[in-house]
Amino acid sequence: MAKCSPNPSPKPYKKQTQRHKSSVTGKQKVKKLQKKLLKVKGKLSTNQNDRRKPKLLKNSRKQGNWLPGMMAIAILLTSGGLLFTLGWISILFMFNPSGLGRLNQLLPAWARISLSRGEQPQTIREITASIKQKQLQAGETIPLSNAGNNSPKPFLLPVLRQRPNCQSDCQEITELRIYQPARESEWQSQSKKYYYLTTQLPVTGPEESFVTAPLGEDERKNQTSSISLPLSQVGQYKDGVPSSGFWFYLRGQRQQVTKAIAYGHIIFYNPQRDRLQKMLSWTSPSGKLPKWQQVTGDEREELVVEQTTGLEPRLKVYQLKSVKLFLNPFQLEEITLQQPAMGDGGYGKALVIARSGLWTPAWQWLQFIKKQRRGLLPATAQAQMDLIGLHSQLTKAQADKSWAAPSQQILAYLIDGRWEKALQVLTKSPQNYEEIANLFQADGGRLWKRTQAALQVNPKRAEVQILAALILAAREGETKVNSWLGKQSHMTAATRRKIKKLLAQLNGEVSPTQVNSTHPTRIVGTAKKNLAVKASAWLPLTDEDNLTPKNNQTWYQIEVTAFHDGQSWQYLPFNSLKLPSDSPSQYLQKKLGIKPNSTIEIITWLPNKEQRNAIASLKAVQLQNGVLTLLAAATTTREQEYSNSHQLQPLAVTTGALEWVQPSPMNFEQLSQEYPEQEEEIIQTIWRSLQTSGDISTDINPELSKLRQLLTNLPVKVVDITNDNSDEILVTISPELISTWKKANSDSKPQQSKQIRTLIFADSGKIIYSEFKPNNSQTLTAIAKLPTANYPVLLVENRQKYTLQRWSKENKRFE
Repeated sequence: MAKCSPNPSPKPYKKQTQRHKSSVTGKQKVKKLQKKLLKVKGKLSTNQNDRRKPKLLKNSRKQGNWLPGMMAIAILLTSGGLLFTLGWISILFMFNPSGLGRLNQLLPAWARISLSRGEQPQTIREITASIKQKQLQAGETIPLSNAGNNSPKPFLLPVLRQRPNCQSDCQEITELRIYQPARESEWQSQSKKYYYLTTQLPVTGPEESFVTAPLGEDERKNQTSSISLPLSQVGQYKDGVPSSGFWFYLRGQRQQVTKAIAYGHIIFYNPQRDRLQKMLSWTSPSGKLPKWQQVTGDEREELVVEQTTGLEPRLKVYQLKSVKLFLNPFQLEEITLQQPAMGDGGYGKALVIARSGLWTPAWQWLQFIKKQRRGLLPATAQAQMDLIGLHSQLTKAQADKSWAAPSQQILAYLIDGRWEKALQVLTKSPQNYEEIANLFQADGGRLWKRTQAALQVNPKRAEVQILAALILAAREGETKVNSWLGKQSHMTAATRRKIKKLLAQLNGEVSPTQVNSTHPTRIVGTAKKNLAVKASAWLPLTDEDNLTPKNNQTWYQIEVTAFHDGQSWQYLPFNSLKLPSDSPSQYLQKKLGIKPNSTIEIITWLPNKEQRNAIASLKAVQLQNGVLTLLAAATTTREQEYSNSHQLQPLAVTTGALEWVQPSPMNFEQLSQEYPEQEEEIIQTIWRSLQTSGDISTDINPELSKLRQLLTNLPVKVVDITNDNSDEILVTISPELISTWKKANSDSKPQQSKQIRTLIFADSGKIIYSEFKPNNSQTLTAIAKLPTANYPVLLVENRQKYTLQRWSKENKRFE
């Protein structure tokens, strides 16, 4: 077999390779051709658009610059407006929800805003019920609009609460609320009237220390605590008030010894802000409400708070000032005299003497300054001048008045700066030196401050020097006076001699001949038996009087309530009486108008209420710590031994001391015919008084017709007690009658009352005197008139002592 030799260099298959190569090359050529066509087409396209390209590019850039900005600005403005609108609605909702009523009407029902922050409006009945659920009570509403009777009005509602452990006047105001009528159509279409609670103000009374601050130190002892005192009354100012908003007062009352102090807050309601605001707290020892009146001649009235005590005037005047606050656009700013409103030296000195209480001299000085400046004063200076002028009007009126007591006349002159007239009255009244000295001693430093201010202006004025020395002696003694006199370089020798003479008289060195001659004896007092007489404690009317009781003789110790000294009536305590070292018994006898063996009548009552009189002879007198006591002896009768066991204390009275007043008697049925308009109020007041005192249960509330029937035969008396030319109504209720009423209205056994009690009504039907108060201790014994006095008095037995009470027109009560 032939061997095949290998092929060392085999050749490729060319034909096949070429075919493949030609195929690839064809495709590439097609692609190249396509690229060329595209390139040619691109160039043609580019050449055609070359001229348009710069313009389109420029426009494109402009559109790219302003269009997005405008869109952004439009979005921002829209968002800002929406936020502002929502913010304003929020503010309106917070401060004046009722202002959204119109907006609500434009919204669909599902989008409306609740005006009460989620609460539904309520009727007045529902409001009262919701308050009662909180153990509170709704007070009487005060409307805040003059809209027609058929239109619902916004109103102020006081919320009250019961004070714990309280016997009388137990309701106090704890909150004030403002209600606005619902304006939405769904509530207005209802037959009942619905209201939203839009604002409220918690109420707390002023502190005790603030209320008693205007009083003297002696009167406010132990009365400086931070306890809040209750407020029980709310009222609206209507006449003479600033035109902006609504003004209210809150008032409470505190009895302080003989003063009925009124106190409270001034409240302002701003309808634009729908806001209640406390503007200031006030207190008035005279018991008067603050009042709006024109003081400075400004376009707005001023608020005047009277803090006068006795004859000492004190007025606080507040101006209404605008302030740049959204919630509180007004405030009350007091006119004060602490900083002079002008740099003038004379103006500053005038303010100094005004601050001391010399209102009239300061007013006269300021008038001279104003005249020098041709009537032009800064507004603040004019306000200070007007405040001083307002006080001066009061002191002038007091000084121009004729006073029965020389001490009161001197005080009125001193307060008004009438030094000469005050000294004239003092020197002409030697019998009243003790009373005048007591006046200076009890002044509390106000008169002394006036004299020092006057001497600062004119240190050589003799009348002021004399009065200053007498006032200082009464307050701090002669040692202090002598020290003060040694420093007075402007005092003459004649003035010093006069001061020495008057000081001796004021110290009680008065001879019996200086005392009034005998005058009619007029004495009223309380008598009680004295079984053990200590002779050394008494001043016998004669040296021969033996202070030892005889057989069938009873000794009475008579504490004097009032007596007439020949010029005026004097009342317990008798601090003006100061015994001289020489003949003190004769001094008291001439003061009282008595002499040895003068008689006095002792009036007692038997258990059957019959009156028995006994005549007692005066034997001795006694004066200790302002208490004047007489010792008298009377022949004892068997009836008097058993009298007065459970009745009133014996009454001691001299002949002619009292003129008894006999009221016109009638029964309640006759009274109803004469006073038909007051009948219902009087009936309701009588029944409430019986319930307040605990005589009748509060659960017993008969109908008016039944009460009228119960009171048909009730004894009633009509008499003018307040001296106003109109009759008052006295209702006396016996224990037996109360028991009968209890038995008629309750199955339980009635508890017997202890004494006859009295109610007194004014002709308007308002109660002005009551013995049905809890823990009452006084009983009206009689009505009388004092000789030489043109007014009636009540003779009242209080805690086994008789007092005389007179109606006070200023304080609207018996004092």
